[in-house]
Amino acid sequence: MHSHTQDRTKEAIKATWIGAFFDAVLGFAKIIVGFLFHSHALIADGIHSLSDLITDFMVVVIVKIAHAEPDEDHPYGHERFETLGTVVLGFLLVAVAGAMAYESAHNFFTTEEAIVPGWPALVIAAASILIKEALFRYTLAVGKRIKSDLLIANAWHSRTDAYSSIIVFVGIGGSMLGVVWLDSLAAIGVALFVAKIGWDLSWKSIQELVDTAIPQEELQAMTNCVNSIEGIEDVHSFKTRQMGSKMLLEMHLQVRPYLSASEGHYIGDSVVAKLLKEFDSIGHIIYHIDTENDDLQRSCQLLPFRSDVTNQVDQLLAELAPHLKRQNLTLHYLHGRIEMDLFVEPDPGADEQPIDRNQLSKQLNDRLESHSWFQHLNLWLGI
Repeated sequence: MHSHTQDRTKEAIKATWIGAFFDAVLGFAKIIVGFLFHSHALIADGIHSLSDLITDFMVVVIVKIAHAEPDEDHPYGHERFETLGTVVLGFLLVAVAGAMAYESAHNFFTTEEAIVPGWPALVIAAASILIKEALFRYTLAVGKRIKSDLLIANAWHSRTDAYSSIIVFVGIGGSMLGVVWLDSLAAIGVALFVAKIGWDLSWKSIQELVDTAIPQEELQAMTNCVNSIEGIEDVHSFKTRQMGSKMLLEMHLQVRPYLSASEGHYIGDSVVAKLLKEFDSIGHIIYHIDTENDDLQRSCQLLPFRSDVTNQVDQLLAELAPHLKRQNLTLHYLHGRIEMDLFVEPDPGADEQPIDRNQLSKQLNDRLESHSWFQHLNLWLGI
């Protein structure tokens, strides 16, 4: 496992265990104090805090899986497990919000006389607000720093506990002051806010799971970066998708049609190096070198391979100029046809004869013209 991935995993797990510790302490404290000082709301809030322990443990397990190195079954890595975990956490937030809204609405329309709790319940609720808000800010900061949507989702889950503690605080205070309905009204508004947070987190991760492309402005910035490399004529078939904190790119790089394969490959590697340098969110790049825009037309289909073309050229040379031998044959597959650069030299074993390059070039082009795949042949004579 790379050191950067190890650091991200350690930070995520550390933040989660810190949250789990305080969830356990607050949960038991709320339940005990709520039972001793007659606060049903505080008891319910304590159960809510203990339920956060389940998601904390789930986050630890998912983070360890998601940050594992690529393997044979997952060659692109395991970051999608983090995305899936974020979806689950988001839906849990929506479910928690629904339960909060239902209970609050029920209490709002209930006319039963409320039991007035003791002041220690108010103190525990206030302490819970401060501690859970601090945990939210700490976990959110770590999640943003290591670009973990799962940790960010868990941070917002922690804040729902802070909001529920606010509701309890208002409810206890309202009960002590005689305004019994105030906590229920506030709870309904907070529940709607929590539901929106949960939906936004889930929707973003669902888009990632179905390979939604990155925003257009980011794509344009990357396209501009590619086009700034010397030798790039155009970039097309640009495909992007997100996998956890990594961005995966696929693209076709168009270079000048008569470049050597090695130069085209070097230009492609230069594009990759610059993209990785300027965009640290990119995790993997696949590129294909094109000599023309194959988005417009599919070229090089049903065309003969080098062995077939070479055999035909050699047969023509043996027939038209037996005193010459093929030195090299360069093929250019362009626009659905083949252009050729044929380099010939005198055969040392043959009798020396005068060479009319223009005439031989015309004969070769005339004989090859009958083939639908043939475009043009350039003849070059060596000494």
